[in-house]
Amino acid sequence: MALTHHMTRAAATLAAALIATSATTAQADDREISIGAGYSDYSYSAGSDGAAFAVQYTFHPFYERGNFRARYATGFDLHETGDIHVGFGVAGRWDMANDWFVDVSVMPGLYFEQVPENDLGSTFEFRSQIGLGKYLANGNAVSLSLAHKSNASTTRFNPGVNSLLLRWHHAY
Repeated sequence: MALTHHMTRAAATLAAALIATSATTAQADDREISIGAGYSDYSYSAGSDGAAFAVQYTFHPFYERGNFRARYATGFDLHETGDIHVGFGVAGRWDMANDWFVDVSVMPGLYFEQVPENDLGSTFEFRSQIGLGKYLANGNAVSLSLAHKSNASTTRFNPGVNSLLLRWHHAY
């Protein structure tokens, strides 16, 4: 699909620009970009399941206590059919022993389906996500995350979509 190709190119360009424009005055490793790929399953039986792609940028932490950091985050999700979600919200990370971590986020945003069967009930949708990850020796990380998008029953029709993603994280 031409739209999917253009959206994928736009997401890759956004990811490259965020990495390339990192400010030198920021504390090292306090911001992060993650890129993920996986599969989405629409709860509505007529929905078109398929490949999923995600980019998330997390800002400098606004709260830190012990092994927990909270940050603002923005994200862009693209589905194989061209459906997109763009959101802004809050992300948290708990660092655990042996370089493991747990990520959580809640990101309200706008959802635009390209095929009617993938309608989630409204344009305003929430994306919640939880993931388990591991820091690598080079400072990057990998994680496996489960994301859910729905309108939180703000409309009568609320089928939702679940995505399983393998994500690569680059902190800078």
